[in-house]
Amino acid sequence: MRRKKKNSEEHMSESWLLPYADLLTLLLALFIVLFAMSEIDTKTYKELARVFNEEFSGGKGILEHNDSSVDMPVPKEEPEEHKEEADKNVQELMQLTALQERINKYISNNNLTKSIETSLSGEGLYITITNDISFESGSAEVKGKGKDIAKDVSNFLYTDPPHEIVISGHTDDIPIHDSVYKSNWELSVMRAVNFMRIVLQNDKLEPKRFSAKGFGEHNPLVPNTSKENRAKNRRVEVLILPNYDIKSLQ
Repeated sequence: MRRKKKNSEEHMSESWLLPYADLLTLLLALFIVLFAMSEIDTKTYKELARVFNEEFSGGKGILEHNDSSVDMPVPKEEPEEHKEEADKNVQELMQLTALQERINKYISNNNLTKSIETSLSGEGLYITITNDISFESGSAEVKGKGKDIAKDVSNFLYTDPPHEIVISGHTDDIPIHDSVYKSNWELSVMRAVNFMRIVLQNDKLEPKRFSAKGFGEHNPLVPNTSKENRAKNRRVEVLILPNYDIKSLQ
């Protein structure tokens, strides 16, 4: 009787291994699924759940997916039209950047670094030309060197697709005393218009895309506190407006 009891105890001591192994297997499967949930889509998750449930619990159990349960969140994709718009914005910035590089090369090759400069911002591409190379003091007539520059600049304004162009005139803060122009504002307007007329001699350009503005002394680049600063403020600006929004890319 004692020997029989000893065999029974040995048998009982080993019987716990089977449910323990099953429990470990189920836990492992659960952890695998939990990990996979962060990496796979809903369709794959459902398929894994079905396979594990059938394998370990006869098709019913903790992994069974019910259509009434909450689906896994699916990342929202950006609408296609937004992607296309973003691509156009980037392409526009690249086009204007390439155009700026071409103009800068022209400036460098013709030793015009003290007379012309460019800048690119969310507003568009600026070509700034000092008045001293384009106009005599108090005059709105474009002089010889200024005419050559206007014609050269016109070649850069022909783009595909075309852009809107704004040409603006600016002066320093010294009041004008002239029988023709009663104010710096009037002088700056006529300088912009006359410069634009020469630019539009280029037959490739569309006049309907051009406009002229005069700011007088009211939009200085730097304070009018010295002779050098006033020279910087006397200028004509050619602004190439972007066809798409590039402000967010600046």
